[in-house]
Amino acid sequence: MAANPSFDIVSKVDRQEVDNALRQAEKELASRFDFRGTGAEISWTGDEAIRLQAETEERVLAALDVFKEKLVKRNVSLKALDAGDPRASGKVFRIEAKVVQGIDSDKAKAISKKIRDEGPKGIQAQIQGDQLRVTGKKKDELQAVIALLKSEDFGIALQFTNYR
Repeated sequence: MAANPSFDIVSKVDRQEVDNALRQAEKELASRFDFRGTGAEISWTGDEAIRLQAETEERVLAALDVFKEKLVKRNVSLKALDAGDPRASGKVFRIEAKVVQGIDSDKAKAISKKIRDEGPKGIQAQIQGDQLRVTGKKKDELQAVIALLKSEDFGIALQFTNYR
């Protein structure tokens, strides 16, 4: 007989979908009347970092809302976007945002503890880098763990993959 059933808990974002949302937001900022003459821009600054800027704090926050709206339309969880507060830099207000990938060790420990404390007996969660592997004797127990984790908010977008 095969090994015990298992699944992986990951936190990944499709970079192409984020890029598409950024491009759509960029077009909307360029064409919308309320953003004309405000210097509103959105761009990649690194591999997983995004910069929004405008001449007023109100406009940079509105540009962030436009970007979030585009992310939601592309089925990217807003939990995967870590946006800072607007900061003035000369005459320009900027917001630095990061796309969060992977589960850090503190959150992985919290998820593992939640499974241990409230999940069915006999379920094991192992931290493997930036993901968790959950194994158990029955698939029904694993589905109960998935339901338990979906009902809890860990502050990151969780996906359940490799279910076998």
